[in-house]
Amino acid sequence: MSRELLMLVDALAREKNVAKDIVFGSLELALASATKKRFKEDVDVRVAIDRETGEYDSFRRWQVMPDELVEAPERQISLTEALARDASLKAEDFIEEALEPVEFGRIGAQTAKQVILQKIRDAEREQILNDFLQRKEFIVTGSIKRMERGNAIIESGRIEAVLPKDQMIPKENLRVGDRARAYLLKVDRGTRGPQLVLSRTVPEFLVKLFELEVPEIEEGLLEIKAAARDPGSRAKIAVKSNDQRIDPIGTCVGMRGSRVQAVTAELAGERVDIILWSPDPAQFVINALAPAEVSRITVDEESHSMDVVVDEENLAQAIGRNGQNVRLASELSGWELNIMTEEESQKKNDEEFAQIRSLFMDKLDVDEEVSDILIQEGFTTLEEVAYVPINEMLEIESFDEETVNELRSRARNALLVQAIASEEKVENVASDLLSLEGMDNETARMLASKGVTTQEELADLAVDDLVDLIGIDIERAKQLIMTARAPWFAAN
Repeated sequence: MSRELLMLVDALAREKNVAKDIVFGSLELALASATKKRFKEDVDVRVAIDRETGEYDSFRRWQVMPDELVEAPERQISLTEALARDASLKAEDFIEEALEPVEFGRIGAQTAKQVILQKIRDAEREQILNDFLQRKEFIVTGSIKRMERGNAIIESGRIEAVLPKDQMIPKENLRVGDRARAYLLKVDRGTRGPQLVLSRTVPEFLVKLFELEVPEIEEGLLEIKAAARDPGSRAKIAVKSNDQRIDPIGTCVGMRGSRVQAVTAELAGERVDIILWSPDPAQFVINALAPAEVSRITVDEESHSMDVVVDEENLAQAIGRNGQNVRLASELSGWELNIMTEEESQKKNDEEFAQIRSLFMDKLDVDEEVSDILIQEGFTTLEEVAYVPINEMLEIESFDEETVNELRSRARNALLVQAIASEEKVENVASDLLSLEGMDNETARMLASKGVTTQEELADLAVDDLVDLIGIDIERAKQLIMTARAPWFAAN
């Protein structure tokens, strides 16, 4: 029988062009599956085939688990019981007991065949997939073999890939037999083996299509720096030339628009705007909003946003239909863009001016005139008045040295009062919260300002609530809450 088994392994390995070890492994699984049928409960069986002789042994086995984690006694054994048998055992080891092997000729032939062939198919698919991935091909081209629940199954050579419904271009009517091209989004390694998942909607697909149509990109003469899409409707790409002799936009458009038209045809008529990339974020945004003309841009580095001012006749064009133009420009540049008219910009500036004026008048005890001079000179916070180099303040024509020193002194006093008030808030925080691992005074102060002053109150919060409450990142919020909840688990 052992000789017959070796011959079967050899024949299957040659027929399916897979390693013998994969066939041996498949046979071991088939024999284990047949052996398990002797038992009523769900036992764990291992079969080992000698690769040289074809002889095989069967074992029933139990995994060693900590006493409190034993959930399936038919397949698991407690650490205490295991140590009584063998003192060298530890958690996650296995205890085995020899079984009478089933005869190969008596196992369910159909079951064995299915297990073996499935394993071989998985191995073949894995090998084909690895060959494909090694070629670093991101565009998959093939024909639609069938449709499954709205998803298209695409066959490309010996590879089968899935194009999910949510990754198809809206209103695109793909049918069985159609030729399709898509971007390799990911490899899904599920229980049915690895599968290629494709997309026709991601910006990377647009980039790869241009790389196919524009040889200068592959040659490194041009670069696509960013891309943004509203699939099937409109897209923007930002291009940069690495050779001053080459016009990046004209090169991507092609003779009589041939190159960009080829991309548009592949994307179901999606209109593509080709934008000149700039290292200056404000200029890049101006380019990205074209053809709308921008009057002025105010950049806020702290919030990573820009106020983009346009005149009334350019407003609709800058925003675009349903906000499409500004949304794509925002995605392309990576900045949050606030489109506004001159009137809206002036109103916002007036409100900000009034807030800062009120702050200076209140905290520095000065009149409107002095406040307005500070604001016109670019001062917006008490910290700037208190700590900007004194030489810069002495350059203000309206202030003499005595006035400057008095303003700086008042600003520092106001900041000191604020700091004392913050410390008083911390004093109201319970010691268990302050001494919590990972807690600091600033976080405790923010929590106190929101009414959270004890460890128990922190423990009662959900992670999302804590993130929203004081604006910390989710990982730190998880750590603080779990630390605060530690006594709950210790009590149990």
